[in-house]
Amino acid sequence: MRSELSVTSGVFEANRARGAVRFDVHARDGVTRRGALHESGSLRVRFPSPEGEGLSGVFVNTAGGVAGGDRFDIEISAADAARLTLTTAAAEKVYRAPGAAAQLNIGLKVAAGAHLAWLPQETILFDRARVHRRFDIELDEAASLLLCEIVVFGRTAMGERMEQGEFVDRWRLRRGGRLVFAETVRLDGDIGAKLGRSAIAKGGAAIGTALIVPGDEALVEKIRAASDSFSGEVGISAWNGFAMARFCAQDAARLRDDMMAVLARTGAALPRLWLN
Repeated sequence: MRSELSVTSGVFEANRARGAVRFDVHARDGVTRRGALHESGSLRVRFPSPEGEGLSGVFVNTAGGVAGGDRFDIEISAADAARLTLTTAAAEKVYRAPGAAAQLNIGLKVAAGAHLAWLPQETILFDRARVHRRFDIELDEAASLLLCEIVVFGRTAMGERMEQGEFVDRWRLRRGGRLVFAETVRLDGDIGAKLGRSAIAKGGAAIGTALIVPGDEALVEKIRAASDSFSGEVGISAWNGFAMARFCAQDAARLRDDMMAVLARTGAALPRLWLN
């Protein structure tokens, strides 16, 4: 029996998805162009027709989702004055993990005068999913960033709920070489019960974060002026030269609407895939 389990475990490990994308963009004559691109495994990035002076990229996971033991790595560098918007072709689904957690590692580097908008569609965690995600962001003092993430704990529209699992989300933001934001969120074990607590999500099944650099109190007040239109809970504050909005809602649709309302106040142009 032990030998059979060892063989099964080895086969499972050998079939784990691996994917990596690494590229840089630069501005030439006021237009952003892609530089060197590296792709491997089941992760791809495609660049639709240019929109104005910026460049748009769409990530595609040909593995059809993320499962235990999978690993995906993304490294992106935007040179001086470049403008780049990134999204995903669809919501990313993270499935049940019988063994090791999936690993998602994202590194973003933005130079002086450049702007990067990270706007993927939501990440959906199925029951007993296990995933560790890591963001490492380096910004020049004169760079700008919009980074939005939505995480959904079970597809409520399908009557599904995430009861058990593990979600670890580590964010580190450096600006001008100085660490200005560091946070690690960890939810594990009986996630369903924890999300039901008033101090965590009060029964909500979707959470989100929008990180806006630069950001100040004027931007905070502008977003708060739209608070009557929010269907979930939204909180925003500014410190260390950036603003951050937090979202919590009963389902992904409501949170997505709230996120779009906040982004509209920032003047951000949403990817066309968000509007379909």
